[in-house]
Amino acid sequence: MNTEKEIILTQVRETLVELFDLEPSEVVPEAKLFEDLDIDSIDAVDLLIDLKKTTKVELTPAQFKQVRTIEDVVDVLAELSVKA
Repeated sequence: MNTEKEIILTQVRETLVELFDLEPSEVVPEAKLFEDLDIDSIDAVDLLIDLKKTTKVELTPAQFKQVRTIEDVVDVLAELSVKA
């Protein structure tokens, strides 16, 4: 994982830990949002709003529907930040 993605992973991890009382050790790239971390659709909206604030990257609900794992979130945010 490159440095930019590591920074994004840290931001995503901090957001998930803060919003959903998860243990940082649970928020690993291969963790599945819905199955492993128990993030439901309402939680996903909260996550999108918070990530927009912390990363300054707008991830649309349609884009978010495509993600399954923490690594997917990091990849999409990294790709969008390059385009921004």
